[in-house]
Amino acid sequence: HSCWQLCLILGDQETVQLIMYTEDPIVFTIFLVFSGAALLATLALFVRQSLLVAYILLGVLLGPSVGNVVNDSVLVGEISHIGIMFLLFLMGLELNPKDLLGLFRRTTLVTLLSSLLFALVGFSLATLFGFTFIESLIIGAATTFSSTIVGLKLLPTTVLHHRHTGEVIISVLLLQDLLAILLLVILQGGGEANHPLWEILSLVIQVPLLIGLSVLAVKYLLLPLITKYDCIHEYIFLLAIGWCLGLAEAAAAVGLSHEIGAFIAGITLATSPISYFMSEKLKPLRDFFLVIFFFSVGVGFDLGSAGDIVLPALLLAGLMLGLKPFTFRYLLHKVGDSKRRSMEIGVRLGQMSEFSLLVATLALSRGEIGAKAAYLIQMATLITFIVSSYLVVMNYPTPIALSDKLRRD
Repeated sequence: HSCWQLCLILGDQETVQLIMYTEDPIVFTIFLVFSGAALLATLALFVRQSLLVAYILLGVLLGPSVGNVVNDSVLVGEISHIGIMFLLFLMGLELNPKDLLGLFRRTTLVTLLSSLLFALVGFSLATLFGFTFIESLIIGAATTFSSTIVGLKLLPTTVLHHRHTGEVIISVLLLQDLLAILLLVILQGGGEANHPLWEILSLVIQVPLLIGLSVLAVKYLLLPLITKYDCIHEYIFLLAIGWCLGLAEAAAAVGLSHEIGAFIAGITLATSPISYFMSEKLKPLRDFFLVIFFFSVGVGFDLGSAGDIVLPALLLAGLMLGLKPFTFRYLLHKVGDSKRRSMEIGVRLGQMSEFSLLVATLALSRGEIGAKAAYLIQMATLITFIVSSYLVVMNYPTPIALSDKLRRD
């Protein structure tokens, strides 16, 4: 405390910041995130703008590129990762497994064809701007995914129309996530044995095995416990969190992603009579971590390296924002959805993904791409996050719509 007072007397702000951060970096970071988010969110609501943009902007302002107040992007990213898991867990709780299998049959072709088209466009643009063949491949692959968080966070669930819309969106996003996992396995070189094809084959075996074991665990362990102690809400809350995170870790242990494990945890509990209670109780916890996720996107963005890739990033983002909605509209209409609903789904999926950011980070760390290619993916992803959020908020029902007529929970 005496050192703290001395620093205040001397006016050494950098020393004060250093002491605060090193004494308890997690508390200091969370303080900055939520105090700053509350301020910027107030301003955003006052001018009727998207809260997601406020969180990203806060990350840029406090990150290394501007204020350099929060410079541990790894710490922030690890905390925010939990939000994605809770988001998929809650979506799983609200989906009927039989309906989801039917949707997979309808959307598999849509997902594969659209992903191929987006990858070709991204690859061609990267090649045009002089990136290497491998860099162009990875840039193209990064464009194929849409954001689970942006797509689902802005989706109302209390209206029947949007329940169906959400089911179609989640089926496309999950199939894209499976493609992303395959890409990450390839980038990782197939593990220590350096056999990526064998690793991919093992995933095909592990997914149904994990689902089967989860169903048995729910039937013979979780449901009896829920039935016996359903009146103790605190216990149900803890059981839900433990099941979500436990299965996420189990999925990671067998080579899948935490996100896939969390979704399997939710979908296997969807038939429980208490699934709605679990979903409602966990939403505040999910929102806590998702604020940190969008903040981490801003923290990880390097404005100093933006100058060289502004033009290709703007072109790549513009192509994805223009191409994705109409591609999904055409393909989904062909498999039976109305043109209006197909267009809405396309706009809601019209951005790049948090998986794009992960692909860029992993490929850069392994030397597959240079910093310029990684920053191109990051900037294009950030632009699509912001513009796509505005397009959805301005035109479709969301919990944070600009118009009172469009606001839906």
